[in-house]
Amino acid sequence: MSLAAREWGKLQKQDKSAVWKTMTQMLLLYCLVFLLLTESCRTLSKAVSKSKQESSRPHDVCEGLCVDNSHCSQTCPPDTQGNVGFLCRKKKWHKITDTCQTLNAFNIFEMDSHLVQSLGESTKTEDCDDQAETITDILMQRCPKDLSCVIKNIQQSPRIPGNIAVIVQLLHNISTALLTEVDEAKMQSYSIMANHILNSKSISNWTFIPERNSSYVLLHSVNSFVRKLFINKHPINISDAFIHTMGATLSRDNNGKNFTFSMRVNDSSNEVKGKVLITRDELQRVLSPSQVVSVAFPTLGAILETSLFESIPVNGLVLSVILPKELQSVSLIFEKINKSEERRTQCVGWHSLESRWDQKVCKMIQEDSQQALCKCRPSKLFTSFSILMSPHTLESPILIYITYVGLGISICSLILCLSIEALVWGQVTKTEISYLRHVCIVNVAAALLMADVWFILTSLLSGPVTHHNGCVAATFFVHFFYLSVFFWMFAKALLILYGILVVFHTLPKSVLMACLFSVGYGCPLVIAVITVAATEPGKGYLRPEACWLNWGMTKALLAFVVPALAIVVVNLITVALVIAKTQRASIGSSMFQEVRAIVRISKNIAILTPLLGLTWGFGIATVIDGSSLAFHILFSLLNAFQGFFILVFGTILDPKIREAFYGRITSAKWISRLSEHLSSEFSCHPTKGPS
Repeated sequence: MSLAAREWGKLQKQDKSAVWKTMTQMLLLYCLVFLLLTESCRTLSKAVSKSKQESSRPHDVCEGLCVDNSHCSQTCPPDTQGNVGFLCRKKKWHKITDTCQTLNAFNIFEMDSHLVQSLGESTKTEDCDDQAETITDILMQRCPKDLSCVIKNIQQSPRIPGNIAVIVQLLHNISTALLTEVDEAKMQSYSIMANHILNSKSISNWTFIPERNSSYVLLHSVNSFVRKLFINKHPINISDAFIHTMGATLSRDNNGKNFTFSMRVNDSSNEVKGKVLITRDELQRVLSPSQVVSVAFPTLGAILETSLFESIPVNGLVLSVILPKELQSVSLIFEKINKSEERRTQCVGWHSLESRWDQKVCKMIQEDSQQALCKCRPSKLFTSFSILMSPHTLESPILIYITYVGLGISICSLILCLSIEALVWGQVTKTEISYLRHVCIVNVAAALLMADVWFILTSLLSGPVTHHNGCVAATFFVHFFYLSVFFWMFAKALLILYGILVVFHTLPKSVLMACLFSVGYGCPLVIAVITVAATEPGKGYLRPEACWLNWGMTKALLAFVVPALAIVVVNLITVALVIAKTQRASIGSSMFQEVRAIVRISKNIAILTPLLGLTWGFGIATVIDGSSLAFHILFSLLNAFQGFFILVFGTILDPKIREAFYGRITSAKWISRLSEHLSSEFSCHPTKGPS
């Protein structure tokens, strides 16, 4: 019994230890599960918190350190692909690119997603061109008859830059892929897709598309697609808010054909009209029944402007015209968006290869404040046309008349001035200071004469489009010679300071001459060469509408304005010093002497103003927007007649030149009388020969 009891006790102790061991293991297991759950919750909480922070973080602001000209990139908001690029300017981030998009081959089609899932997943890592090509391939398989299976989702998509780029490339690929004729159903679908991204509310988003040529591609794609449009007996009229297509068949029996468009540029504006006119005389050229198609765009002009660097706005509808090859011209009427009478209008065509507006294919027939009538020559290169408005040009017949009459008088005056200087040069350049002073006057007159001649030659050219190389050469010489005028005026101001302050009294004459010519011609040559070398390779040297330095794209005009105004300021200070010295000499003098001093001061101002170019200071008032016509007239009068003023105040009113000129004339008369007397004596007493 005792043995059994002992064995039973041992078993009970073993069971208790096993139970305790099991309970301890269970407790450890529970603790481990609890810790895992706690850590999982913490991790999940962090993930949710991070997700909330990312979703709440603004995506239109860069978080990086802003250093001037540095770049930064941010990811797009959730549910979009791409990124946003920023550039730091003046310690502030500015958005420059945006590729955020929602459209891809996975969600653009109106069908079950599994049909295109394999292709759609691959587009997540492709760029816009590859995605558009993928979409085009699927589109041609799913709905080749009317292209309608993408319309619904395109219309519902936001007009963000990435989506615009995808749709532009899609339209381009469609116009390229379709080799057959386009019917009205396809044209309607194509028009709806284009209309979505041509909406006036999307214009600002075109600015952030990295491919700056997207607007060009869209215009070219629409024109290419329209060329394939087939018109049956009935005319076509497909009208959307921001693209309107009209087409019809033509024959010699028609009395003429016209298409009239009336469209809104934006939601708040009134309708703007455009008209395509084909006269009966033109239709007589059509040998067989042919078709004509025209497309109107109310917002494409503004969209193209965002892609161009020129600030010359399109002031009417953009009209694309597809004509039979027999018709060589078409009349277009554009109602003006901005009906200002002070703005100059140009009829232009879009050069499809060079991606720019071109004046040479259009001619202005008639214009008023409301509309412009243009006659244009469509071709494969030129299909789209419109009118441009120069934002800062103040057209006035008075200004044109003053300018050309003044230049004519100025050129004649400068030739006379140089002739007089050549005639009296020996008598008026006997001293060193007078020699240097007349060197300055002669070179101011010569440079201004050449500048005026080149200015007239430049005005005879029709524009930089037709005569680009000639325009570049003419603009270079106008720039160089007008700068030379200013720098020689600056050299003359330095000579005046030399006379007042005696700065260069130790310098020999040869050194002074070298300094004067280096300033007078060397500085202008360096500035003119650097300007053309820096801007012409990028086609930014000339203005698109005139043969003169560009402003909107490269600010090349500053290479003339800054030196000229700086010299005017220095010369103005020089005149002030001359006046101060003249006035100082009359202090404490009698009333008569003070009056003489005032007359002398007035004379100095009258003489120095044209010789130092101070009249160009009035040019500041003419560049201010909304400046009065009176400032333009005053500026034109003072500067067109500058050569005449130099003749009067620099030559005729100089007493030494008058005295020398009178002496030369008297001497010439005496020599003439002497020769006449000798010849008469010779005729009265002929020499007798040897007997």
